[in-house]
Amino acid sequence: MDARLSASLFAGLVVLLHGFTAWAAVEVNMEDRVEVFKGETAQITCMFTTDDSIDALTIQWFYVSRTGEKQKIYHQDANLKEMDQQLADRFTVNVTAATGDVVLIITDVQLKDQLEFICLVKSQTDAVSEGRTKLLVFEKPDLPTIEGVQTGIYVNKDTLSRIGSCEVKNGFPKPNITWYRNNMPLGGVSDVVSVAQSTTMESSGLFSVRSDLNLKVMKEDKDTQFYCEVTYLVPGGTRMTETSPINITVYYPSTAVHLWVESPKGKIKEGDSIIFHCYGNGNTQSSVYNIKHGEIDHDMVSNMFVLENVTRLHSGNYECTSMDMETYDQLSGNTTVHVNYLDPAVVLPANVEMAQGDDLTATCNALSSLQTHTAWFKDGRELSTGHTLRVKDATFDTAGTYKCVVTVPEIDSMQRMETLHVNVKGAPEIMKPERTDIEESLANTVELTCDVRGFPIPTVIWTTLDGKVLETTSQTDTEDSVHSVVTVEVTSDITAFCNASNVYGADGVAFNIKATATTTTTTSTSTSTSTSTSSTRTSTSILSSSTVQPATAVPPEKIRKEGSGVIIAVIIICLLLLAILGSVLYFLYKKGKICGRSGKQDLTKEKSSKDNIVVEMKSDNTEEAILLGVNGEKLSPSNQ
Repeated sequence: MDARLSASLFAGLVVLLHGFTAWAAVEVNMEDRVEVFKGETAQITCMFTTDDSIDALTIQWFYVSRTGEKQKIYHQDANLKEMDQQLADRFTVNVTAATGDVVLIITDVQLKDQLEFICLVKSQTDAVSEGRTKLLVFEKPDLPTIEGVQTGIYVNKDTLSRIGSCEVKNGFPKPNITWYRNNMPLGGVSDVVSVAQSTTMESSGLFSVRSDLNLKVMKEDKDTQFYCEVTYLVPGGTRMTETSPINITVYYPSTAVHLWVESPKGKIKEGDSIIFHCYGNGNTQSSVYNIKHGEIDHDMVSNMFVLENVTRLHSGNYECTSMDMETYDQLSGNTTVHVNYLDPAVVLPANVEMAQGDDLTATCNALSSLQTHTAWFKDGRELSTGHTLRVKDATFDTAGTYKCVVTVPEIDSMQRMETLHVNVKGAPEIMKPERTDIEESLANTVELTCDVRGFPIPTVIWTTLDGKVLETTSQTDTEDSVHSVVTVEVTSDITAFCNASNVYGADGVAFNIKATATTTTTTSTSTSTSTSTSSTRTSTSILSSSTVQPATAVPPEKIRKEGSGVIIAVIIICLLLLAILGSVLYFLYKKGKICGRSGKQDLTKEKSSKDNIVVEMKSDNTEEAILLGVNGEKLSPSNQ
């Protein structure tokens, strides 16, 4: 019995030792998995240890199909190396005996290569060992897209409202989509949030995922940002990308209405255009707005109403009413408008005629809703400020137009203006000419000017010393002054008078014009005679009392008259004296009392060397002079 038991134990031990020796002859080690992007190259390493040489080993590679069956890829022994011909274009095997490595290399990895691969090594003693590695293939998806709803969402809806959809395409394995609301992830909450996802496998084997978000919208969501986060697997880890945020339009009823003046900013004045804006604090497309002032209603367009060219009558309270066409609730808001005004300025008196030496007091007032500022101007210069203008001891300089300007300092460009016309009565005053003694060449012309002040407007007459009235070239009249111009032809020494008169008196000034001759002599000699000629070219000289600047000012000769009648009387007397003098001379000539001759003396008598009378003949156009004797004979220069 004991012998049989001992024999059995010995036999079992022999079998056990024989099995251990076979198992220990070959050992294979492989990674659990190898991860690679689609299109890249994968290397699956099979590491083995054995006491046998490489030629004594049998090496085989298999993959497990999706149905669970083992399919041979490669076989190698001492006599044969064989690769499945259907895989030979992308699959290769490298064996390194020194390190005990067998590497399966797969180029251009495809999704179908995501399989389990088996490396089997068999020794010469039929010891067998194998290892398994899973090949995982990855494809990075396209960038995700997001689309929000285009229509507004009402907060009072009882059902969930669609917010938007998010989609990511062409990923492997399947990407995952998560919705965020203001950086907080949204999960499925019954009656509040619903996220529905759908997955599509494309013909390429890649996955596309779409996610739709439905939400119970609240008023606070008007400023909420929604976006999607997409996570996907890559070799060795996980990556994430986000979409851009979207907003939704949320409609909610107003709880208050506000009305205000958008333009103009600040104080309003008559003539402005007022722009009213009216808005509720809600957001709805179905609200109707109108604005009311007193008993007058106005419809508002785009929550705006324009009131043009306002007056003080437009001051008062304005009310804006809003009606929600969904709930038919009415709300109102109001504002008060004050239109400032400045009435036309009133100047008293408006027109004044005053005597020299008198005083003037004038007032200027304009009714306004605001504080005003009043200033008086004359000839562009400010004279005084305040409502009252006072002028003492009036002169002709006082006459003219005074301007009263009333402004409102608080509002730019708000002003009124009125004028005061002042005339100072008095006898004419001729403004002192710059020169009254003038020298001018014969045959030229002289332009004389005379500026006269006085009111009523003086009458100006130009005359000569012999009483001849000169024709005025031009004359300009204003309310209290005259500018008169006369042109005089110089034929000899002339005295011209500017005479001005009105009901209060007269004034005059004399201009003395001295005729001069400029001689240039050219002598030519011949055998029998010697002739002397002279010629001078002259141009018209214009002398104005306002333009000529003499080296030494000569005070003008002024003739003060008591009235225009005096001037007329003097002219008549001069004419009478000239007539009497002419009669006397004619009488003496007839009696032979002139030059010791009788009236019947023979004028053809031969000339006497003692009674030669020399006459100088001058042309109007030249300065050439010829000396003739009484009988018409030319005299030699020696006789001259």
